[in-house]
Amino acid sequence: MPYQLADLQHGKAEVRIVKVDRADPTHVLHDLNVTTQLRGDFASAYLEGDNSHVHATDTQKNTVYAFAREHGVDSPETFLLALAEHWGRQPYVSGIELSAESYAWERLPQNGHSFARSGQETRVAYVDADGPITTIRAGLTDLVVLKSTDSEFHGFPRDHYTTLPETDDRILATSVSAIWTYAADAVDVDFDASYATARAGLLAAFADTHSLALQQTINAMGAAVLDAVPHVASIHITCPNKHHFLVDLAPFGLDNPGEVFFAADRPYGLISATVSR
Repeated sequence: MPYQLADLQHGKAEVRIVKVDRADPTHVLHDLNVTTQLRGDFASAYLEGDNSHVHATDTQKNTVYAFAREHGVDSPETFLLALAEHWGRQPYVSGIELSAESYAWERLPQNGHSFARSGQETRVAYVDADGPITTIRAGLTDLVVLKSTDSEFHGFPRDHYTTLPETDDRILATSVSAIWTYAADAVDVDFDASYATARAGLLAAFADTHSLALQQTINAMGAAVLDAVPHVASIHITCPNKHHFLVDLAPFGLDNPGEVFFAADRPYGLISATVSR
């Protein structure tokens, strides 16, 4: 019997590019990791080895570098939108899926051209173009946060497999991944300002929420972004619970009034939710 071929796409993964803006003595550094994927009429390559419709992945890589020079890099989102517009005009391409990781650098005070890597989190951006519909998503990954009190966890179901004690004072730590989707009618968006505002909202909500559950904190963080950035239609947040367990110091004749903890890396709770308008 014949088989069905679907989901045909190809591209170049993790094109590392550093763009230096030298318009004045104070340089601006853009550090991106770009991945391109094209969807379209590529069946002949899979079925017959006919590459006449295939835009080589090496060509896609070269386009990333050339566009950085020709169009510059304003924000990750605008750079991906320019690439999407280009590939949308090419033959045999019906859809484009692009992503970028953006790494932050801090300018050193000694001069305008020396930098140090800053920030643990990685800024991310995604553009998906399918015919006339373009979807823009953005966000961050690996934003590690911790509060040493103001967090509780109790009232959960218990059975004969439950050993976790209830607590009204614990360390709450997590590594936030938050991806928000811009509204379809969002125009003239300052993506850099929106990112900074959303990040600040996430951090403020984490700090200000007296947490009875990580789930409650996630909802508060998502709502804070929607409150602060009107262009955002929805946000998906994923938070692994970085558990901190109180160390029993009694064998050494010592008490431990919530001061010494063991930070466990695995297994860990994994909590996520989408908050939408």
